[in-house]
Amino acid sequence: MVHIEKIEHFARTSVLAWLATSDISGQANVSPKELFVYHSDRIIIANVASPQSLRNVKMNEKVCVSLLDILEQKGIQIKGTCTIISKDDPSFETIAQPLTMMAQGKYPFNELFVITPTSTKDIIAPSYYLFPDEAVADKIKAAKKSYGLD
Repeated sequence: MVHIEKIEHFARTSVLAWLATSDISGQANVSPKELFVYHSDRIIIANVASPQSLRNVKMNEKVCVSLLDILEQKGIQIKGTCTIISKDDPSFETIAQPLTMMAQGKYPFNELFVITPTSTKDIIAPSYYLFPDEAVADKIKAAKKSYGLD
């Protein structure tokens, strides 16, 4: 099952998307992505500097993306299939448009990772299970203190 509203929420509140790929032998690779958006029922990620992710997706289209709100300590894990759209593809400019606006010319990219979600799963910090009566606001306050943001 795919929870679109949760994907939309965490795509707006997460600073990084973590893209997990694997090569043909199953060796895993996880890397952070700064330019990403959920648009038209797909997660679109700019390939700014990820040659290993690019190689892996060319060998194995199955990927996992994690979006996490570090203060709330909740997020979503999204499994799906990934296609690569290169700059020479006629659809590139249209699909890349939201990311091009976000990049403001600072981050050049020539490929897009376009992920079609097939399933989602909640990511929840263990403290939610260990301290179920603790308010989310208190968890956010503690996270801000831990990160030196208070």
